[in-house]
Amino acid sequence: MTYVSSYYHTFTGVQKAEMAANRICKVLKVNQENERLMEEYERLTSDLLEWIRRTLPWLQARQPDNTLSDLQKKLEEYRLYRRNHKPPRVEQKARLETNFNTLQTKLRLSNRPAYLPSEGKTVTDIANAWKNLEGCEKSFEEWLLSEMMRLERLEHLAKKFKHKAQIHETWTHGKEEMLKSSDFRHCKLNELKALKKKHEAFESDLAAHQDRVEQIAAIAQELNALDYYDSATINTRCQAICDQWDRLGTLTTTRRNALEETEKLLEKIDQLHLEFAKRAAPFNNWLDGACEDLVDMFIVHTIEEIQGLIDAHSQFKATLGEADKEYQAITALVTEVQNTAQKYQIPGALDNPYTTLTAQVITNKWGEVRKLVPQRDATLQAELQKQQNNESLRRQFAEKANGVGPWIEKQMDAVAAIGMGMHGSVLEDQLNRLKDYENAVISNKAIMDEMEKIHQSVQESMVFENRYTQYTMETLRVGWEQLLTSINRTINEVENQILTRDSKGISQEQLNEFRSSFNHFDKNRCGRLAPDEFKSCLISLGYSIGKDRQGEIDFQRICSIVDPNSTGYIQFDAFLDFMTRENVDSDTAEQVIDSFRILAGDKPYILPEELQRELPPDQAEYCIQRMQPYSGPNAPRDALDYMSFSTSLYGESDL
Repeated sequence: MTYVSSYYHTFTGVQKAEMAANRICKVLKVNQENERLMEEYERLTSDLLEWIRRTLPWLQARQPDNTLSDLQKKLEEYRLYRRNHKPPRVEQKARLETNFNTLQTKLRLSNRPAYLPSEGKTVTDIANAWKNLEGCEKSFEEWLLSEMMRLERLEHLAKKFKHKAQIHETWTHGKEEMLKSSDFRHCKLNELKALKKKHEAFESDLAAHQDRVEQIAAIAQELNALDYYDSATINTRCQAICDQWDRLGTLTTTRRNALEETEKLLEKIDQLHLEFAKRAAPFNNWLDGACEDLVDMFIVHTIEEIQGLIDAHSQFKATLGEADKEYQAITALVTEVQNTAQKYQIPGALDNPYTTLTAQVITNKWGEVRKLVPQRDATLQAELQKQQNNESLRRQFAEKANGVGPWIEKQMDAVAAIGMGMHGSVLEDQLNRLKDYENAVISNKAIMDEMEKIHQSVQESMVFENRYTQYTMETLRVGWEQLLTSINRTINEVENQILTRDSKGISQEQLNEFRSSFNHFDKNRCGRLAPDEFKSCLISLGYSIGKDRQGEIDFQRICSIVDPNSTGYIQFDAFLDFMTRENVDSDTAEQVIDSFRILAGDKPYILPEELQRELPPDQAEYCIQRMQPYSGPNAPRDALDYMSFSTSLYGESDL
């Protein structure tokens, strides 16, 4: 009997040691895996936030360019960033959130305290940084498009300014010298009368050119207002034109006064030349204006705008019949002068003293107008074709956007409904449906790529609005990314619920009951409960939470369990974990201490060789590195304190 008793006690001790070692291995594996997840979260978070920090200055830069080609390079850089640089970071952000939720779930299931990331690296910090990044992207793209419109407008105005300035400077060439001339002081009567009428015609012409000078000044002012890069040159040329115009006005007044003073001595007039001068001057001005309008540059963005120019041009062509009659009447005056001079042999009668215009000049300009009319027709038709092509691009984009936009919204609603368990199916079915949605989204990526190509063609064609759709490429990109993120997050939540269900042994009926109660109090269907909604839910499930001070203390204690990060709301997985927490056996610090005591042979300390003998090598080394030296009496030098180590596994520590 003594031998039998000895065998019994020996085998019982060995079995206890083996059970204790197994329990310690289990706890240490959990802690090692949790530490690995924490380190990976910190590393991925630091990498993502650093990438956002490096990217923001580039997106926030607003250095204006002087040419469209320079700005086009920036736009191409932005497209490259959207296609190649950002997508991997979107996946990294989704993986971060997934890892974080998985870590928190494992910590709850193993009775470990919730993981609090380093300062500035919480999920909220990442979301805020990402939101700031997307806001900068949107404002950067809007700025690029507005800059493109501004530079296009500036180049158009600069060309128009130079064109009008060139016409005006050509017209004013030699006018100052002519006005300063004193030729009238030695004229005969008829010559003086001619000079006076010639001056009156010039004043009429001068007044007619006032509008062009005002247009030149207005264009220069607009270029200054739009911050044109070569405003100094424009301003210098505009000021020279204005100064010359003022001098012409002063000289014109001075010469008119001198002619009026001399008029008392002279009185005969040549009616035919006067009539030619009176009619030729405005007709010549009309010809100049017509030529200028026929070669005038324009910028349009819609079919309606170019159609308006075509209609205006048609109206102009309708006036050519009356203009031809005026041209025939003016040339008839010259013919009459020539016939009269030939008939009566009048010396110098062919020289018109009232105007420098000749029939040849009028004929040349009239021929120029008739030549420019069909050229203008061709230019307007080419622009009409361009605008029709732009309209086709708008319709192509709108057709696809009006299909993709509602599809994304429908998918978002469906994913949200699955995540809230509104269909009542088992978690595995929900997970399979979510993965089907994920595959559907990935399979439709080609549609988004095709829309990006159409959107690029739209931008390259300088199309800045689309009345056929409410969706923009930016809203579709954001919706697409949000859909992918929502699917990944919901998959992670369902997987965590499966993990909680399986680890805590709750039935599908219990899970459905918890989900039904949670959804009942989730009034706005946001997938989470506010504190007052959570309290109502607990009361409906039978929890006694009084309205007195003690009831509030109990409720705050429960909130600290389900919302350890103090976010102000309760997610379903935390709610589920709380509802099943008390019904499941779990490891505690006391159980781990008892296990170490068995390995140590009931000693208050344990030796390294005992750990190395009873535990696997890596976990034995893990304990030796982290256990504090035991400071009790009569202990060997290398004795280790397993009690404080076990307590630290379940409390606040840097493990």
